[in-house]
Amino acid sequence: MNVLKTMIFSFLLISAFSHAAPEIINANAVVYKTVEDITLKLHVYNPKKFDEQKIHNAIIFFHGGGWNNGNHKAFKRQSMYFASRGMVAISAEYRLKNTHGTSPYDAVEDAKSALRYIRKHANKFKINPNTITAGGGSAGGHLAASCGLLKMWDNLTEELSISSKPNALVLLNPVLDLGPDHYAHKRFGHDYKSLSPIHNISKKAPPTIILVGTEDRILPVPTVKKYQSKMESSGNRCDVVLYEGQGHAFFAKPPVKYFIETTDEIDRFLVSLGYLEGESTIKKQYKI
Repeated sequence: MNVLKTMIFSFLLISAFSHAAPEIINANAVVYKTVEDITLKLHVYNPKKFDEQKIHNAIIFFHGGGWNNGNHKAFKRQSMYFASRGMVAISAEYRLKNTHGTSPYDAVEDAKSALRYIRKHANKFKINPNTITAGGGSAGGHLAASCGLLKMWDNLTEELSISSKPNALVLLNPVLDLGPDHYAHKRFGHDYKSLSPIHNISKKAPPTIILVGTEDRILPVPTVKKYQSKMESSGNRCDVVLYEGQGHAFFAKPPVKYFIETTDEIDRFLVSLGYLEGESTIKKQYKI
């Protein structure tokens, strides 16, 4: 019996250590903007062995929530992962309707302010100002794309000589079209084109990857394909990865496999740009 117990204990011990575990990294909060009594922060995840003598590539995430709600913790796992891969990863706060009584226009301004702040303080963050990736999900994907495409909605009191345009875009089921018959159109009315990414595509847009489920009602596949076609017609890179049978925000819901798969795709995209090196480690850190 004792031999059997020892064998069982040994098996459980080996199994426990054979299971992958994510690298846990804590964030540091940095205030990037104050609007009246509203303080907005960047939650910065540095690699554990952070070398201040080295310049890092950076990625900033914007959470979803329809410009109404949500918080920076939505992209905590992605931020920890990319920090574990050697990047400086940042999850940003921005003004929200339900919390601050603000509009999507304010959210776009904040996203641009966040990009401009980290580029302006590139030396403080120890990042390369020319290799900043912006990403997000749903409304957060819209904000990232807006930073990459929209020429309006900057805060005119900031140093506009410092660009708020990211060098690459990672978009998870983003809101791309605010036109008639599309999500949230009624909130924008006749002014929708000034805030609609698909209506502002031009040459030299940041290289982009879009990850979306085939059953997404907010971002239908035909809209994604139309966006990709317009991007490529303008000479821009636009990769699209479809997830069969998945709906909106699938990457943030159980099972964990979709978080793993989308993160793995993003990793390969960043490797292709030269922003990461080596093989993805997401499947070593997380198990399905």
